[in-house]
Amino acid sequence: MSTDTTHLPSPARAATGLPWAGYLLGFALGGFFDGILLHQVLQWHHLLSAVESSAVRDIRVQILADGLFHAAMYVVAAVGLWLLWRSRRRFAEPRADRLLFANALIGFGVWHILDGVLSHWLLGIHRIRMDSANPLLWDLLWFVVFGVAVVAAGWRLRSGGGTDGGGRAAPVALTLAVLIAGPVAALPPPGVTTVMVLFTPGTTAPDVFAAVAAVDGRTVWQDPSGQLWAIDLGEDGNPTALYRHGALLVSNTLLPTGCLDWFRT
Repeated sequence: MSTDTTHLPSPARAATGLPWAGYLLGFALGGFFDGILLHQVLQWHHLLSAVESSAVRDIRVQILADGLFHAAMYVVAAVGLWLLWRSRRRFAEPRADRLLFANALIGFGVWHILDGVLSHWLLGIHRIRMDSANPLLWDLLWFVVFGVAVVAAGWRLRSGGGTDGGGRAAPVALTLAVLIAGPVAALPPPGVTTVMVLFTPGTTAPDVFAAVAAVDGRTVWQDPSGQLWAIDLGEDGNPTALYRHGALLVSNTLLPTGCLDWFRT
């Protein structure tokens, strides 16, 4: 018997959509958490930090790999948000909030379990803390605290009793978390001075040059449309300041800005 849910009645699709929305949104948040905290804030590793290759060791390649990783998390988050929207009628059901939040916790923990098993131990492309004398200790600590423990908490919450009613608190909270974490993950990490900037429609070249001058930067590249630019901000540049000068999106990688530019046109 086929398991394709596309032929199921709408209530049946909603019944499968809400749990998977939680799993996928939690998984994406796990990836964003990893990228923001470990790649950018703490700078303990990049996606390919442990790959022994002169080409890959180039910091520009490392940042590109991080950007592609964040773009993949965008795709997972987008699918999760779409499923959440499709199953919105279930928000009023009893325990809907509990189910969504519990599954998001499970998805968050599963990300860290898979990352630990695949990236740290099987593929060996990075470790949690590359500069540690005992990287296995940090791997196991992260695996247990953010992986196993979070999955267990989600499973316990989902299996717990209670007759609490449905609501919109969990859907709204998860949606806001994804919408905030995604752009933050796209910001350039410390030490990277060149950013991709997509300007709002109607922005002219003189407007762009004025914006670049206002942030003490310099232009590096532009696409034929004149809306997508690579700008070097220098060591003391503030990428968020570009939003006050007509920027629609500032990112550390070409992919999200390029895709948005294509979609916008």
